[in-house]
Amino acid sequence: MESHTEFSKWQGLGNDYVIIAVTDLDFDITPARASLICDRHFGIGSDGILLWSGTEATGFRLDIYNPDGSKAEMCGNGIRMLARYLDNRGYVRDSVISVDTDAGIIAPVLLPDGQVRVDMGRARLGGRGIVGFEGVDVESEALGQKLMVMGEEFEFTFVDMGNPHCVIETGDLEDLSLWMIGPAIERHELFPNRTNVEFMKVTGASEVEMRVWERGVGETNACGTGACAVAVAAWRTRGVKSPMTINLPGGSLLIEVDLKMNVIMTGPAEEVYSGIISDEFIKHIKEL
Repeated sequence: MESHTEFSKWQGLGNDYVIIAVTDLDFDITPARASLICDRHFGIGSDGILLWSGTEATGFRLDIYNPDGSKAEMCGNGIRMLARYLDNRGYVRDSVISVDTDAGIIAPVLLPDGQVRVDMGRARLGGRGIVGFEGVDVESEALGQKLMVMGEEFEFTFVDMGNPHCVIETGDLEDLSLWMIGPAIERHELFPNRTNVEFMKVTGASEVEMRVWERGVGETNACGTGACAVAVAAWRTRGVKSPMTINLPGGSLLIEVDLKMNVIMTGPAEEVYSGIISDEFIKHIKEL
């Protein structure tokens, strides 16, 4: 008997995810299983897994798994992918979708041009994702803070977008050894739950370029919450005007930041292919 475990592969600016319904799985997602599914040689291949459940009437639920098996509270690119996936599959009738995440309820809006507009909520400069600074508590702002990594001092802004972000301004993104610096900052003792790491370069009055090291993933072509964090940091520390264009290696996102640091993200999501996970591969997954 052939398997009927369906999946769909989506990408948003080159940040790709495997979307699977909870009802299609008869096994739990463990670190080893997530790693195999996301492996680009032995598995489906992706930057993570979007596991969804629910209905339009009851509300949807999204759980996000990184390739190392850790969970992300929220994923800006992932929420756009899920919104378009649910629309394409006929699971929604309304253009506004309610999705419960570990960062709270998110309500993506389907736009006529295929883009998705998402109210990402209110950003905070500080919070429980950062510890160890004199005078900085969970209610204080973490602006212009310093940390030492690999013998080099970095000045950063910490942005809480429902998940943690360490944003660092630089004048040179091309020669940045992110593959070395990223994991060192991600696991720095200042960040108890680890952190996403973004390096940004202001290139215009309303334009910023960035690279991102995603927590539990590595460097990716794009990160929606990372782009939001960069926009907040650029607006707060450099006076970059909103709405602003955030340019990532995989493309651009439009980010709006208001005076209360509420953030709105608009960007694309595209289905790459869909398929059925074979019984043989399911057997390998279950053996882990």
